Amino acid sequence: MSDESPGDALAEAGYRTVPDELGGRAARGWWDANAQEYLDEHGAFLGPEDLLWCPEGLRESHARLLGDVHGARVLEIGAGAAQGTRWLQKVAGARAVATDVSAGMLAAAARLDAAAGVRVPLVQADARSLPFADACFDVVFTAFGALPFVPDAPRVHAEVARVLRPGGRWVFSVTHPLRWAFPDDPGVGGLTATRSYFDRRPYVETATDGRVLYAEYHRTVADHVADVVGAGFVLDGLVEPEWPAGHERVWGGWGPVRGARLPGTLIVRAHRPPA
Repeated sequence: MSDESPGDALAEAGYRTVPDELGGRAARGWWDANAQEYLDEHGAFLGPEDLLWCPEGLRESHARLLGDVHGARVLEIGAGAAQGTRWLQKVAGARAVATDVSAGMLAAAARLDAAAGVRVPLVQADARSLPFADACFDVVFTAFGALPFVPDAPRVHAEVARVLRPGGRWVFSVTHPLRWAFPDDPGVGGLTATRSYFDRRPYVETATDGRVLYAEYHRTVADHVADVVGAGFVLDGLVEPEWPAGHERVWGGWGPVRGARLPGTLIVRAHRPPA
């Protein structure tokens, strides 16, 4: 049963309930269709081999959120074109593997590999069902990958907990939940809340025949913390990157106007308890 009512402006703008199985399947097709367009728009900022955590420009080379990964087994989920994995392997000395649900994104990753002269292990996989043995990685991470595009995030956290060794780290970045209360506008139009922070209806795009083409899911800060703790992790900290002075790039709803006033990214750091 739908929780939308006639004349619901937010539902008309795309914030509406859809069956979980339809929303959860949409990501693969959407990223297959839009992989190259996304990289054409953002590829220069992402770099061919760099671990960028967020549109604020926070990079792992500066933040060191993963710790010392030299020689470590590292898994990136929702890796896109594997820029982060490529940097970890080539620069940080990690034994890194990239996974993504989208064949289109992994094809783009293979092209970047060829251009960079490296070969990153690429695996097509849904983050909710990882094709790896238990306790085989030292670190798992994702930068805006996987979690926003599934209705059942606890399954992702459970799979990460399964493949991590005891003591292993889990780090992920997502759109800051506060942003969902505001229009997705990088200018002054995005500074006035128009939606309840507690309205958890996903943002959905559909085809003319009703097929779900894209679905992105909102969780509050408390939801993210509960999911992490519920999967057996110990929460190590939350990071809310500030918008840096002189950074003028606009990326979707991110930009200097909103960035000076509202957080745009939430990064969660956790670890699996030692045995």
